[in-house]
Amino acid sequence: MSKKELKTNAMRILDRMKIPYEYQTYECENFEDGIATADQLSLPHEEVYKTLVTQAKSGSHYVFVIPIEEEIDFKKAAKVVGEKSLEMIPLKNLTSITGYVRGGCTAIGMKKQFPTVIQEDAKQLEKLYVSGGKLGMQLRLSPEDLKTASRAVYGDVIRKEEK
Repeated sequence: MSKKELKTNAMRILDRMKIPYEYQTYECENFEDGIATADQLSLPHEEVYKTLVTQAKSGSHYVFVIPIEEEIDFKKAAKVVGEKSLEMIPLKNLTSITGYVRGGCTAIGMKKQFPTVIQEDAKQLEKLYVSGGKLGMQLRLSPEDLKTASRAVYGDVIRKEEK
């Protein structure tokens, strides 16, 4: 496969914005979850982020990029985006809303630009991994570059364990 055929919409956007990134491809018959992907690629879990798409009662959609081992705290996430409550969109609606499939969903280059929040802990990383816009592809870029490309903000939106 030539380099040209490998380009996803997300990669084309990064190229257009002159944002540096690296990508990795891998075999992916059936997507399990981000942890399985990280393990398959021998990536450190704390550097691999997943993209979640939510909806509010208002009908608005919001995108959250959080570490693969974490869970979204819907109350905190709703507060960050100024909504009363949020819930995950039904999986069957993911492709029609975002243009991406489960496991290939990235905050860069969705069908529409939705308000996007990256978990603030990402600021401490030099690089992070996110889906490349199709199954079997991961992008590696700086959190700031992801923030720029997805027009995101940082926020604390994950559930914290009581210690």
